[in-house]
This record gives sequence, C-alpha cells and structure tokens, in this order.
Amino acid sequence: MSSGAGKLVTSRSELNIEDYLPSGSSIEEPRGKLRLLDLIDISPTLTEAAGAIIDDSFTRCFKSNPPEPWNWNIYLFPLWCFGVVVRYCILFPLRCLTLAFGWFIFLSTFIPVHSLLKGQDKLRKNIERVLVEMICSFFVGSWTGVVKYHGPRPSIRPKQVYVANHTSMIDFIVLEQMTAFAVIMQKHPGWVGLLQSTILESVGCIWFNRSEAKDREIVARKLRDHVQGADNNPLLIFPEGTCVNNNYTVMFKKGAFELGCTVCPIAIKYNKIFVDAFWNSRKQSFTMHLLQLMTSWAVVCEVWYLEPQTIRPGETAIEFAERVRDMISLRAGLKKVPWDGYLKYSRPSSKHSERKQQSFAESLLARLEEK
Repeated sequence: MSSGAGKLVTSRSELNIEDYLPSGSSIEEPRGKLRLLDLIDISPTLTEAAGAIIDDSFTRCFKSNPPEPWNWNIYLFPLWCFGVVVRYCILFPLRCLTLAFGWFIFLSTFIPVHSLLKGQDKLRKNIERVLVEMICSFFVGSWTGVVKYHGPRPSIRPKQVYVANHTSMIDFIVLEQMTAFAVIMQKHPGWVGLLQSTILESVGCIWFNRSEAKDREIVARKLRDHVQGADNNPLLIFPEGTCVNNNYTVMFKKGAFELGCTVCPIAIKYNKIFVDAFWNSRKQSFTMHLLQLMTSWAVVCEVWYLEPQTIRPGETAIEFAERVRDMISLRAGLKKVPWDGYLKYSRPSSKHSERKQQSFAESLLARLEEK
C-alpha cells in the first residue's frame, strides 16, 4: 500500500502544468478594460438578468396599482364596513337608476331621429351629436365623475386631429361628454361592439381589428378622408394603441402624425384617491370595469387641451410624435418609456429581445462611466 502511494506521489510530482497550457503566442492579452457588454455576452445569468429588468420595465406599464388597505385595526374596520354599505347599497343603486334614466331618454330620442331624419343629414347629425354628448354625461354621472377641463374646448375644423394618452375606454367617454369626437378604436365584442356599430358610427367613429393587416390600409384611408371634411366631428386618436396605467406613456404610433394636419394634444390624468381608472382588458371585461367604477366613491380626473402643434421643417413623423408625447407626459406627470404598446398583445421575437438587452446594457454602461 505504501509503495503504491509512493508511486502515485511520484507520478503527480512529475506532471508539468505548463504542458497543459497553450503556448504564450496563443494567449491574447486583454485589450482595454472589460466591458459590461462582454460580461452579458459570456454570462447567461447576466443576460437573463438584463432581460428580466427589461421585461419588468415593460410590464409595469400595464399593471394596476391597488390601494393600500387601511381597514387594518378594530377602529378603522367598522368605518370601512360602513363605507362598503354606502357604496354598494345606496350609491350603486342610485347610479344604476341614473344611467337607466339616461339610456331611456337617449334611446327614445335617438331612434326616431336616426330613422325619420335620413333626408336631412345636417340636422340629424347635429341632434345625434348632442345626444351622444348627453349619454356620455350620464355615464360620467354614474361614477360620480369629477372632471376638470383646462384650455379651450375643441371645435370642428378641417385638417386637425386630437391625440391623447390612453388609460381606459372611459377616456373616450370623459372627452366625449364635452365634444362629440369621432374616435379611432379597436372593435370590441358584446354590447360594446353593438354600440360601436350603431350609435357611435353616427358621429363618424372608425373601427379596426388589431389582428387584421388589411384594416391598417382601410383605416389610414378613412383617416385621410375624415380630416378633409369641414363638417366632420373632430377626430380623436389614442396613438399609444393600448391602455397604459396612467403612470407611463409608451411609444406613439406615427399614423396620426403623417396626415399633414394640425395635431392637438390632450393630456388626461386620473387621481387614484378613490379608484384606479386603468382598464386591464386582458384580466377584466369592460362591464366589470364599469361596475368597479360605479361602486367606488368617485372618479376624479383632469383634462388639459394643449397648444396645437404642426410638424417642423425637416422633422420626421416619428420625431413629431415624440415631441407631442413629451408635451403630454410633462403636463400629466407621466414617465416616458421606449416601448411599443402592441408588445402587450404579442411577445417579441428572440432577436428583438437581444437588441433590447444590448441597448439596455449600453445605456447602463454609459451611466456607470459617467459616475
């Protein structure tokens, strides 16, 4: 046993570690300092971490922020229970009656006007415009909406388009009660789709299906035709293309900024003291969203009609869109993020994710070098 151990020790001592190393000419000296990009390229863990940070910065734009619970002790809990009784057993029935009364007045007037005045288009459109504004006011009243408007009220003029940040479908209702806009909106199923195809088409609204590529060309043509009409209702577009949680703004689509007309920005900011107005359409139907609003204390909102903008010489449509987004974000106190809102509906490809990770790494490296 001892002789075997001696042979083993001898064989180990005879090993030369230099025999297992590459020659000096094949070893490359590091050129400059190691970059963060190099670490991300060679480390799957760092790559996953960068991807997780990117995903988090994207998904936080579409997350609702539930209020902090305040019924956590024996003194506050009875007060909270009293509030629940008031909201669900008193306010909610009254709001339902208010909305039902509004629908009764609206339908008893809209149906005869729409059917009997087909030969008098101008009169019919004016009456329908007033009726749509009225029913939207009843909707806002059913939430005990407290909306404060700043700036001049929109007017009917050719070659102008209004753009606004988008939090929920109620953005349209909040703006529509003041001015009967013709809005560009995703086609919805159910009772919302029925309203879209009947009542809202009377004010010139344009619908599209996000999954249909042909709809983009049709909508683009309808947009160009609509903004040329002197008697058409003002055109309203939500260029983010999806609902964002009113803390951020995602990239604006450039379609509204390629029409060669004046762009009128609108900034909308909801106060979350009573309810979060953000509608997460992937987790909640619009009916449930309305019930949430109708069982809250109130919907508090501010709307700013900002100074109209025109494209500057040498400015591209994308740069124009970003400039308008800057105005809206600044006025409403929202954070800008460099994301396409359509990624909410479809996951990006691996190549797109790699480019975003690379871009993130470069920006992070630049910040570290500045410090």
